Amino acid sequence: MKIEEFGVEIWMNRHENDCRYNLAETCVESLTVAEVLALAGKSNAILDELLPMKLTYGAIEGSQRLRDAIAALYESRDADEVMVAHGAIGANALVYSTLVEPGDRVVSIVPTYQQHVSIPESLGAEVVRLELRQEDVYAPDLDALRALAGDSAKLIVFSNPNNPTGALMERDVLEEIVRIAQGCGAWVLADEVYRGLDQQGDGSTVSIADLYEKGISTGSMSKAFSLAGLRLGWIVARRDLLHAVSIHRDYNTISVGMIDDLMAATALEASGAILARNRAIVRDNLAILDAWVAQEPSISWVRPRSGTTALLAYRHAMGSERFCTRLLEETGALFTPGAALGVEGTARIGYANSTQVLRDGLAAVSGFLASLDAEGAA
Repeated sequence: MKIEEFGVEIWMNRHENDCRYNLAETCVESLTVAEVLALAGKSNAILDELLPMKLTYGAIEGSQRLRDAIAALYESRDADEVMVAHGAIGANALVYSTLVEPGDRVVSIVPTYQQHVSIPESLGAEVVRLELRQEDVYAPDLDALRALAGDSAKLIVFSNPNNPTGALMERDVLEEIVRIAQGCGAWVLADEVYRGLDQQGDGSTVSIADLYEKGISTGSMSKAFSLAGLRLGWIVARRDLLHAVSIHRDYNTISVGMIDDLMAATALEASGAILARNRAIVRDNLAILDAWVAQEPSISWVRPRSGTTALLAYRHAMGSERFCTRLLEETGALFTPGAALGVEGTARIGYANSTQVLRDGLAAVSGFLASLDAEGAA
């Protein structure tokens, strides 16, 4: 099976450990073990659970405790409709290997995480793309989606909140997508790893899994819950699909680590405290980024409504990989080039790292932009 190189992951693997200001990181500032336990009120009790643990494979589909905690993030799903995976990246891959066959029509709303194009293509699917446009504030054209789905689409897929733009599809848009999917019998896969980080209201938009019986939600501990080191994600969907997924899962997962399972359950049982902490970070930091964009004449954007990322368009006449490489070499600030996301002439910023890293990194970017302006004027 041939598959495209994973542009974002290659870029991050190459550069994220050598930068001074990591403005490409997409997780909310990571929690320490001590911080998780403090937020969960378990600082003095966790060893009582951990030390007697016999390190077997554990519950194959995820512990009952963990699946109960994941199900509680949804309006109408229970633990039997939850399957634990190795991160959302593993969850997404399992869904594709289960559902997609050669010749199937998959409609992918882009830009998005590259999995949602490259994996179905590698499986022989006909992948058609619905492009989100800056002039439409990155809202999907639902008439265009209906035309692309036609009467034969097997799967409609998107990230919500969107990576990289930070756009958000709320309930009314999701309900219309459900109607489109019902019209052709398609499944709908929503990669919801940033769910819970909305800029307004209670911070959490409804999941596709709560709106449609053929809706599939994937999520993880990495982004909204600041625990990427656990490498733990999940699929929420109806039972018959999860049974089909389990056949594929047996070949590449078996189970997640028992300690990861325990830590994830502990964190999700304190999800209110963790999400409150993380919403404060993303809301405060986005205000800083918003003020910075307003005073940078060479940068334009659509202000994100959720998540941890924004797509910055720049006016300088150079490719995005060259732009980001020069930025890194000259300042130590790391962006992700839009070319790695299929959106040339842009760079993705992750704004949910520490506030000081964001402030210092943006100051460095301002100096770089000023030097580009001086070059252009020379």
